[in-house]
Amino acid sequence: MSTQSPYAPLEPSRPTEPAATPANSPTSSFTWKRPHLLGLEELSPEEILHIFTMAESFQEVSTRSIKKVPALRGRVVVNLFFEESTRTRMSFSLAAQRLSADVLEFAAGKSSVSKGESLRDTVRNIEAMGVDTFVIRHMAAGAPHYITRCTNCNVVNAGDGQHEHPTQGLIDIFTIRERKGRIEGLNVVIVGDIGHSRVARSNIWGLTKLGAKVTLVGPTTLVPRTFEQMGARVGHDLDAALKEADVVNMLRIQRERMTSQVFPSTEEYIRLFGLTRRRLQTTKPDLLIMHPGPVNRGVELASDVADGPNSSILRQVSNGLAIRMAVLFLVNQAGSPAGEGVTA
Repeated sequence: MSTQSPYAPLEPSRPTEPAATPANSPTSSFTWKRPHLLGLEELSPEEILHIFTMAESFQEVSTRSIKKVPALRGRVVVNLFFEESTRTRMSFSLAAQRLSADVLEFAAGKSSVSKGESLRDTVRNIEAMGVDTFVIRHMAAGAPHYITRCTNCNVVNAGDGQHEHPTQGLIDIFTIRERKGRIEGLNVVIVGDIGHSRVARSNIWGLTKLGAKVTLVGPTTLVPRTFEQMGARVGHDLDAALKEADVVNMLRIQRERMTSQVFPSTEEYIRLFGLTRRRLQTTKPDLLIMHPGPVNRGVELASDVADGPNSSILRQVSNGLAIRMAVLFLVNQAGSPAGEGVTA
């Protein structure tokens, strides 16, 4: 009996949506005007596609022997992280450096915040040093929006509470479009702790705006039906959802959530919602498997699935650089937010 997997490696497809023209093109009919990226809820489909087009133009930079372009030379980007995330911080830092920007790293635990300094004062003091862009990650939903009222700098949301994680949402959708050639009409299943997930919210906003059908799956305690108001379907049977799925995005289950009363036992979660090779036997052969990382191997994904030919987890990481380069470039090209921020 042959042991060869029926799952062939997925090759990138040519996107079929009409792509936007790069911002610096003389024939462009679209101009990016947003000085901040705070969430995908506020973006139009045209703006999302414009980010993708810009990201495609930056992908080639990572293949060069000298991996830099002078697009943001002389600009200063501050990673203002009040909540740790090694991958997101490193991705933003490297994206800024590849655009030739200077990068400042902020560690809340070693700053004046630990001595009681307010968020507003922290931002104002850093701005006084002559910086241009804040990339902020904060445990409070709405913190990036608040900062736009405290500063005249550009602001990029790197994750705020349970609200949104817009660049991760863009990365996921960009990767789907790259692999599948389209977004419109695809069946995308998102699995896990949807209720607490900012990644899920950004994915839902972006995917539905571009015409995908989104199904949310997980325990009833973690997938409330209120998400139907965002245009998604809610279900609790993973096997049923996977039968028609073109893409499945497995969200990380946080360790602290595993010991809470809203979470079933780890063994029960794996049995009902873990993605295993056995579960893949009834899915489409070209099912695209994704995870925003880091992966709890053996919980959300079996190791042979995470490392299998249909997995695009590492491609998501690679695409993260291009997406974040595009976002940093675009908000800086839009200039300082006129009429916003604080007065002296």
